[in-house]
Amino acid sequence: MFTPLLQGQDTGANDRLLDEIERRACTYFFEQADPDTGLVLDRAGLHTPYTGGACSIAATGFGLSAMCVADQRGYLDRAVAQERVLRTLRFLKDGAASEHGFFYHFLHSQTGKRIWRCEVSSVDTTWLMCGVLHCRAYWEDAEIRSLATELINRVDWTWMMSGVNTLAHGWTPEVEFLPYHWDSYSELLAMYLLAISSETHPIPKSSWDAWKRPLVDFEGIFYIDSATPIFVHQYSHAWFDFRGRTDRYADYFHNSQRATEAHRRYCIQLSSRYPAYGPDMWGVTASDSPRGYRVWGSTGSPVDGTLVPCAAGGSLVFLPGPCGTVLENMMRAYGSKVWSKYGFVDAFNPQTGWYSQWVLGIDLGIMLLMAENARTASVWDAVMSTREAKYAMSAVGLKLRT
Repeated sequence: MFTPLLQGQDTGANDRLLDEIERRACTYFFEQADPDTGLVLDRAGLHTPYTGGACSIAATGFGLSAMCVADQRGYLDRAVAQERVLRTLRFLKDGAASEHGFFYHFLHSQTGKRIWRCEVSSVDTTWLMCGVLHCRAYWEDAEIRSLATELINRVDWTWMMSGVNTLAHGWTPEVEFLPYHWDSYSELLAMYLLAISSETHPIPKSSWDAWKRPLVDFEGIFYIDSATPIFVHQYSHAWFDFRGRTDRYADYFHNSQRATEAHRRYCIQLSSRYPAYGPDMWGVTASDSPRGYRVWGSTGSPVDGTLVPCAAGGSLVFLPGPCGTVLENMMRAYGSKVWSKYGFVDAFNPQTGWYSQWVLGIDLGIMLLMAENARTASVWDAVMSTREAKYAMSAVGLKLRT
């Protein structure tokens, strides 16, 4: 068993708030998924009942994990949660558009067909497979385990390398492989672990060494990063427990702790320009804005005073006290402007008076899993018990420090 991070520790956020974040996120993943296919909407309005539309395959992965948490915490009746998992896995196996075991980034939630000429996505399929792996470990159900194993084994990671030593971002029928590869530090940790551990289509262990690990320095905080938003330091850690493990390059959990602290200080520095920012109110990552989608915190997207709750909420396991305090303060200061039946809205800008009218599945998902790991480590426990996690960690040299 892995030790919960918050055991005997002041989180800054009380357990009641974390429980509500989890409960409301699980409500989203149940209500805003198609009841027949299980595919989860990419986003939903704050007061909008489910109607068929754009499903995010990544949100569907978070949704599968959400059904495990909902059962464990009693948010849903066990039979209901289990049936939703079964329906989702059955549809993914037989009904959802895919290529070589990889799924399109966006599908129609009712039909499972590709929309918007989007790509077959290696990273979004990764988050889906993390949810599938979690379900296989959690549910003592022969059909769930069989379906999950089939889906995991169907992913042809070797094909996605497209003839080089790193994984491609994706593929489309129109242009075939995209010209970009996962060749520098980002949210790629879980992707490479799954690909190396595959029983049917494994990539070489040496691929772990093939991507770059650029080191940056922010006010004396050194960490691996590629000028990316903070979410890239979160997602792999939602399912895989890197605590206390190092390879010959880094302690990746500690690296994400340092990245989160650097991000916190970066936001605090901007408080003279954006008065809402401060030591207990910070955090920005990829989100909507009044001018459309922005990848805040990355090169080319300077911050404009927007706050994104999942920036702190998705880093709860790294800096429990500071991140929890941010969530508490957002609730106290902005209340119903930022809090809905499904949890925190995607983003808001108190200086301009703009508050998003949307919640996003991946925002809610990363906050749900990080809150649960911080409280009980149950997601980590389940995933780290699998053959895939054990084999991959050993294969790439991620060893527990002694």
